[in-house]
Amino acid sequence: MDFKYIDNFNKDGIQGIILKKVKNFELNHIFDCGQCFRWNRQENGNYIGVAYGKVIEVEKKQDDVILYNTNEEEFENIWKEYFDLNREYSKIKTILSEDKLLKKAIDYGYGIRILKQEPFEIRISFIISTNNRIPMIKRAIEKISEKWGRKLEYKGNIYYSFPSVEELCNASLEEVEQCGTGFRSKYIVDTVSKIYKNVITDSSEYNEQFDINYIKALEDDECHKMLQNFKGIGPKVADCIMLFSMGKDSAFPVDVWVKRAMQHFYLAPDVSLKKIRDFAREKFGEFSGFAQQYLFYYARENNIIS
Repeated sequence: MDFKYIDNFNKDGIQGIILKKVKNFELNHIFDCGQCFRWNRQENGNYIGVAYGKVIEVEKKQDDVILYNTNEEEFENIWKEYFDLNREYSKIKTILSEDKLLKKAIDYGYGIRILKQEPFEIRISFIISTNNRIPMIKRAIEKISEKWGRKLEYKGNIYYSFPSVEELCNASLEEVEQCGTGFRSKYIVDTVSKIYKNVITDSSEYNEQFDINYIKALEDDECHKMLQNFKGIGPKVADCIMLFSMGKDSAFPVDVWVKRAMQHFYLAPDVSLKKIRDFAREKFGEFSGFAQQYLFYYARENNIIS
């Protein structure tokens, strides 16, 4: 584990826990590395996010990480896995740092952790992300949450959970479009419909190729292929879903920033996205997803052009 032990506290009516002696955990590295859309930096440097129907605030003080608005039971059931705290990232970084080129990116984004996010939310969120900018993605997700999610309150402010498939299944194309999802709206409605039919136990329209749990249990390459049966999910989005919600660590999403990083460090500029993905997965193996996050963060933060 990447922390030593837990302390509990209750301050001004807000419960929380303190993770003592945490390693490999930097807030901006984690929340600003392209993997999540519902976390926002506060004026005091803390981050507040909504995940698994909960509002949580995270603060870093020296080697301690403070989680507000939660308790030890929730930590054991949700946040330990969510923040991937059972994994020792130092071992992964040591292995990947044998590649001297990648080591530069690892040293820069040393505090990255890969979040284990809710599969349905991730699927819809990364469909929205296609050919889209992060502020627009976040705005669309917030509008969907406000319209169909549950109201949550924290420190006098209102937040909204991301809706479940059951809460979103009756949304019309027009209603989804009104949330700012553009051409992706039809993909969202179609995906929600396909997933919903597979969570109804007596559905006569069950189809395993749209069953989240079935797909997650597949081997990585088959999982990647199966996810692309959903409209609006191509190779890059499939890799994001696998890496950020399914524990498929060999996934290697290639977007413009990762392409630039790979061209900058390793490859000629005319290499296709598929060849970049294949090259990276061959080079980094079971830790490809971690390498991708270090490369993405380094390239974007340093505005790598090529």
